[in-house]
Amino acid sequence: MLSRTADHLFWMSRYTERAENTARMLDVNYQTSLLPQSTAVAQVGWKGLLSISELSGAYESKYGDVNARDVMDFMVRDEKNSSSIISCLKNARENARAVRGTLTTEVWETQNQTYLEIFRMLRNGDFERDPSQFFEWVKFRSHLSRGVTVGTMLQDEALYFMRLGTFLERADNTARLVDVKFHAVQSDFYGAASVKDQEYDFYHWSAILRSVSAFEIYRRVYRNVIKPERVAELLILRADMPRSLAASLQEVVSNLAKVTDDQTCETVRRAGKLSADLQYARIDEILATGLHAYLTQFLDRVNELGAHISRDFLVPATA
Repeated sequence: MLSRTADHLFWMSRYTERAENTARMLDVNYQTSLLPQSTAVAQVGWKGLLSISELSGAYESKYGDVNARDVMDFMVRDEKNSSSIISCLKNARENARAVRGTLTTEVWETQNQTYLEIFRMLRNGDFERDPSQFFEWVKFRSHLSRGVTVGTMLQDEALYFMRLGTFLERADNTARLVDVKFHAVQSDFYGAASVKDQEYDFYHWSAILRSVSAFEIYRRVYRNVIKPERVAELLILRADMPRSLAASLQEVVSNLAKVTDDQTCETVRRAGKLSADLQYARIDEILATGLHAYLTQFLDRVNELGAHISRDFLVPATA
């Protein structure tokens, strides 16, 4: 496969996944903001959302003070923000259009219709009338895109590069979410907390789980009250949790193995080592050495892996 074709397929999937992840975080923050709380506490949540996406500087230079309305406007409809939902879906569609001949009709039409429909919805005020319904629509379109891709694409290199983009983006986003959200809670993991703190923590951890569709899964797996260390274990180490770091890296390794050759074995080795580290890690050891340090290192390694994938597969070789 030509490097530029692989590049378009890879980034089409990454942008689609990024739009979904942004919608998930915005929806949970919006729902949480409706609970009784002070302005300062609500502002912490919106600042955290900008921090996850590394957009704090860009936002503050344009809007200044952090508030729900401006953050949602910036993260949903601002086309100058390359990580906004509208920008991600536009970029996904442009990458799909560049390789339209490689895609099935269903995959192309799904990407194209999503791009056209979101402009209509924003123009007609659907987002302002019901933000949660709008975010659910974005998530549904991402689910539809993945389902149509798996259900209609030939299982060849094109599909593997699309899957690579999806799961590399998912691993990056989940790591950022866990890192930032754990820092937002001030109560000690194992220390005593007031009743008010406990109530706040319950809603906080519930919001984290709901942002990755893991609330019901947590209840089924652990069958007890929501505890921070269990949340971390589920989202980092449980390979049977679809949006966990372990599950995402397993998919990356699996798809990389199908497109590799003798020149790209170092990239596969890096991915395999990162996946193995997650497979054999223990959450108590991670927490003992520092969750923030662990996730920072993980993000660095994921970024390095993405750079190696780009160098080996996506960037045309120079003569």
